[in-house]
Amino acid sequence: MMNNPIGRLTQGQFSFLPDLTDAEIALQVEYGLRKGYAWAIEYTDDPHPRNTYWEMYGQPMFDLRDAAGVMMELTGCREAFPDRYIRLLAFDSTRGVESIAMSFIVNRPADEPGFALERIEAAGRVQRYTLRVQPAVPTGGTRR
Repeated sequence: MMNNPIGRLTQGQFSFLPDLTDAEIALQVEYGLRKGYAWAIEYTDDPHPRNTYWEMYGQPMFDLRDAAGVMMELTGCREAFPDRYIRLLAFDSTRGVESIAMSFIVNRPADEPGFALERIEAAGRVQRYTLRVQPAVPTGGTRR
């Protein structure tokens, strides 16, 4: 069995670092805007690693050129969904497709469920893996 040693959801960039402050988030958004990325905000209450389709908050911000607009939308999402996972996504459309160039979590619930990876050996040297949800770990939520 393999456990997450820090007891937190680790998806996207900066997952093993302490939560980013709003000033640090704004710097990352500015970086993405300088690279020509468009930003979007997503949220979920089901952070399972196989759940790649989170709910989108508003529309992707293709026409924004200032981090203040993204931060304003993020504030609105945090007010609407304070106890959900919220992530920012940066889309790179330079090659004619919308591919995700950056993705990181910017809000967490106060208590996060954990996941354990269990390996089961079957006949013929086959190995199967399953994820099991562990009890919630109090993390204190996201700092701002």
